[in-house]
Amino acid sequence: MNNVIKNLLNLQTIEIDKKSDASAAEIAKLRATIPAQILGHYDRFVSRGKRGVAIVRNQVCTACHVQVPRSMVLTLMRDEDIQICGNCGRYLYLLEETATVPTAVLPKVKKSRKRTIDLQPV
Repeated sequence: MNNVIKNLLNLQTIEIDKKSDASAAEIAKLRATIPAQILGHYDRFVSRGKRGVAIVRNQVCTACHVQVPRSMVLTLMRDEDIQICGNCGRYLYLLEETATVPTAVLPKVKKSRKRTIDLQPV
């Protein structure tokens, strides 16, 4: 599934640049690899002058700056399914360097000391 979003992201960058002459052939080639439903959703954003794909950084959609649920980020990391931002509706793309999660270092837990109570009469 990640290949579809990568192709969509490449399409978006080529359409934004529009400087090269060979871009028309590249655009046609990329559009042929993307399913029609996904392409239609993307084209609705482009027709309004917006980007159709947003990058997720630090669990935040870079288009609308709203925090993406952790479950969506994990789905993107596992490359199981395509995810859409719940706020702005753009397709979400997780960069490769953020796809690896560093293992968290947990602080050492202090052992609790049992308190002894002196029950001797005074």
